[in-house]
Amino acid sequence: MFQLLSLFYYFYFSIVGIYIIFLPKVLSSVGYGASEIGIIFAAAPLVRFVLPFLFMRGLTLGATIFKASLFLVVLSVFSFFFSLHHFYALLCSNIAMGVGMSLILPFVETIALHSIGKERYGKSRLFGSVGFIVVALVLVKFLSSAYIALDFLLALTFITSLVAFRVEQLSSKEQIGVTKKSENDISIIKDWQLWLGLVLVQMSFGSFYNFFTIYETDHGISLNMTVYLWSFGVFIEIIMFFFQAKLLYGNLLNIIRFTMLATTLRWFLVFAFATNLPVLFFAQSLHALSFALFHSAAISYLFHLYKNKSLAQQLFSGMGYGLGGLSGAMLSGYIYEYYPSYLFLSSSFIAFAAYVFISLWSKRVKR
Repeated sequence: MFQLLSLFYYFYFSIVGIYIIFLPKVLSSVGYGASEIGIIFAAAPLVRFVLPFLFMRGLTLGATIFKASLFLVVLSVFSFFFSLHHFYALLCSNIAMGVGMSLILPFVETIALHSIGKERYGKSRLFGSVGFIVVALVLVKFLSSAYIALDFLLALTFITSLVAFRVEQLSSKEQIGVTKKSENDISIIKDWQLWLGLVLVQMSFGSFYNFFTIYETDHGISLNMTVYLWSFGVFIEIIMFFFQAKLLYGNLLNIIRFTMLATTLRWFLVFAFATNLPVLFFAQSLHALSFALFHSAAISYLFHLYKNKSLAQQLFSGMGYGLGGLSGAMLSGYIYEYYPSYLFLSSSFIAFAAYVFISLWSKRVKR
């Protein structure tokens, strides 16, 4: 199962790499304006945020819905070839892809935590980071037309679906039991400190994911050096995924709080030393804590906290990467337009606010 899960993460995040790195350029090359591209790419995190609430109303992310989501993703990516030049059709295709992708990953994450445990999870998940880098390095050599990117996207989506289907089959044979119906013991309102903290830490990443390259090049750092900074962060992330197992034996809430403090420091360093390369590389090294270790500790904590484990993973994806990602992108865009020099200072404050709310939750749990 470990090898199969690693293969899934490799291909799944290869899809994410094409989607994030190349698809905006593809849309721009065929004539879409910035506002249209923004609307299209805002649809996916919005869907990721909304979808888990449907499952809180009684739906169950079981084998049937999982298999349907695999088919939906392949079909939606295939429809890109016909909807590429039609805004509303492309928006619908993108929403359908967002629905499928937002169901596939939480389901497999639950299987991974059941079958290989949080201690081995990082060594499997790191292959996702490898896939992200490899597809970026390979596709950039071949991207001579929009349809080449779509060819890669469709091929990798098909392979990912086959591997994911096999993961589900094997989990059923091993009677892992992640697809059984579980009672909904998750209350966002009751546990608001926890969920608000998780949303805020992802919200703080809005400035990084959307404006780090622009921010650094505007401060005189070359584009090549900025790419090296990105690559260094991913490289450190892979190392953390490989060696983090022993850390996850500790108190997961304390680990989450520590990673939030590291994230606060990271954004402050980017704000205060925007042109100091040694400091910037150190700040990027904190990606190991603010992303890799945080992600593993957070999904592991939610896995052990709630009985409805698949819904917990869906909500983490929807609330954190969905609502947090969407609101972070919108807020960072506004701040960079009117107060560009304070972009990462605002992110530092947001990350510290996340630490405060998780600390309040930790005190509540102890009581």
